[in-house]
Amino acid sequence: MEKIEDLQYKNLKIIQDNDLYTFTSDSVILANFVKIKKRENAVEIGAGSGVVSILVSQKTNVEKISAFEIQKEMSFLAEKNICLNNLQSKIKIINDDIENFKTYLKNGETDVVFSNPPFMNNSKSNENKIKNIARHDFLLSPSKLCYCASKILKSKGRFYLVYLAERLDEIIYNLLQNNLQPKTLFFTQNNSGKIRLCVIEAVKDGQKGIKILPNLIVNDKDGKYMEELHTKYM
Repeated sequence: MEKIEDLQYKNLKIIQDNDLYTFTSDSVILANFVKIKKRENAVEIGAGSGVVSILVSQKTNVEKISAFEIQKEMSFLAEKNICLNNLQSKIKIINDDIENFKTYLKNGETDVVFSNPPFMNNSKSNENKIKNIARHDFLLSPSKLCYCASKILKSKGRFYLVYLAERLDEIIYNLLQNNLQPKTLFFTQNNSGKIRLCVIEAVKDGQKGIKILPNLIVNDKDGKYMEELHTKYM
C-alpha cells in the first residue's frame, strides 16, 4: 500500500510502498554526506525509491544525476517520486543493471558516484523477491559495485557509500582493488552503542590516508537523529 511521507527538507515528499521496499535512515545519512560542487554531475547506483537522489539534488549544486535501478517496480516508483517533487530536469532514472553503464555513460567522465547498495550477504527465501534484491547483494556484490564506480568516475572523482560495518574489510579491499582510496569514514551506532554501518568517501587515484570521524548515534524511534544529521558531516 502506498503512502506519502514528508522528508522534512524543502517540502520534499516521498511515496513509500510497503509491498516493495521502504527507505530507512541509511538513505538520509548518505544524502547528508554526499558533497557535490557546482556544475559537477553524479551517478547513483541502486536508486530504489529515488529518495537519495532526490535529497542530494536539493542539498547540493548538482546539475544532473543519472540514477540506476535494476528492478522495474522500484524504478517506476522512483519515477513517480521524481515527478512528485518536480525534479525531472535534474534526475534521470535508468532501469538497468549498473554493469551496462557503458550504454548510457562514457568511462571516466563522472565527478561523483554514490550508493546505498544491498549489503546483506545471506538471501532470505521467505522474503518477497523485490525486498530480497533490495537488501541482499547477489545482484550487486562489493566487487561489482566498486568496479563499476571506478570505471564511471574520472580521476580524483569521489565515491560515497553506506555499507554494513561487519563487512568493512570486504568493501575496503574492493575499493583499493579498483583504485578507490578511502579518505573519510565514520560509523553509525544505536543508543546501546552497537555499531551497524560504515559510511565512506573514497577518491579515485587518491593518496593514502583515512580520516576517521566521530560515530553518528542514530535513533530511529524518536526521530532525533534528523537534527544531528543536519549539524554533522555537512
